[in-house]
Amino acid sequence: MIRTRNRALAKGLISLKIAVCYATILGIAGLALLWAATNQLSVVIVLAGLVIYVGVYSLYMKRNSVYGALIGSLAGSTPPLAGYCSVTGRFDMGALILLSIFSLWQMAHCYAIAVFRFDDYTAAAIPILPVKQGTAAAKRHIVGYILAFMAATLMLTFGGYTGYSTFAVATVSVCLGCIWPGRAMWHPMSGSGPKSFSSSHLTIFILSVMMSIDFTAPVSSEMLLSYAP
Repeated sequence: MIRTRNRALAKGLISLKIAVCYATILGIAGLALLWAATNQLSVVIVLAGLVIYVGVYSLYMKRNSVYGALIGSLAGSTPPLAGYCSVTGRFDMGALILLSIFSLWQMAHCYAIAVFRFDDYTAAAIPILPVKQGTAAAKRHIVGYILAFMAATLMLTFGGYTGYSTFAVATVSVCLGCIWPGRAMWHPMSGSGPKSFSSSHLTIFILSVMMSIDFTAPVSSEMLLSYAP
């Protein structure tokens, strides 16, 4: 593919054997570090993400299923999910919201790339949604994923996990970073496709920063009952 042909492995600068060995060492070292510094739940989440991305997505679904991107998005959501669970020690509604946010963002972003690089994906015979069902269908899916991403983001505040500052920033950043630049998908000759992707990256970066500095501890049902007369 044109978008990946200059990578070290694709250009033959690194042999496949060395790449596999290097990746294996990094994977084992990373899991060992997590085991020593966090908890078993975080290790299981990261291990599941590794298996899904390398085994399920990369080696099979990417080239054999239109749902490959959806499966890959689950693996891409594991870093923030593991970070959250390493602090809380549990998989709760906050973890589910994080999983939804980062999966939905990746789906919209991935399909936008596939629309912009449609010829590239077609030549490589990758059965992603724009290739299998057409760019019009992909654009409708992109809009749906953006709206779902926005709803999931606002659930952070409604669920009591972040303050209203995150609510305000998330609303503005999603509108300016995803919805407004996304108009370029309906005007492929505008040349603003790469700017849309940059805006998408900026949106998730801003949201991640806000989640880290504007977090709150949600009130549990047990605590609410304790305040009851």
